[in-house]
Amino acid sequence: MRFYGHERRRGSWIKWAIIIPIAVVAGVFVFGSVVMLLWNNILPAVFGISAITFWQALGILVLAKILFGGFRSGHRCHCHCRNHDLAGKWMQMTPEEREKMKSEWRGWCGPSVKQE
Repeated sequence: MRFYGHERRRGSWIKWAIIIPIAVVAGVFVFGSVVMLLWNNILPAVFGISAITFWQALGILVLAKILFGGFRSGHRCHCHCRNHDLAGKWMQMTPEEREKMKSEWRGWCGPSVKQE
C-alpha cells in the first residue's frame, strides 16, 4: 500500500500509538516539574508564600492556559492578514486605498495590529 508516495509499513501505526502517549506524558511531567521547581525556589523566598505540589503546579498550568492562552491556536488573525500577494497589491495602491485597507485590518485583526 502506498501512502503519500511512501510504502506504509504495517506496524508503523503501532509505533506511533506507543510513542505519542509517552511523549505527552513526558511533556506534562516536564512542564509540571518545571513550574513546581520554579515556584518552590523563587516565590516562597520573595513573597513568603507556601510551596506547592506537582499536582498544584499542573493546576496552575491549566489555569494559566485558560486565562491567558484560551483554546485557540497561534495568531489572533486567521482571516485576511496572511495574503501572500499583499506586498505587490500594496505597492499598486493609492495612499487613500492604503488608509482604507489599514482601517479594515483593524476590524479584522483587532487591537494586535500595529497602527502607524
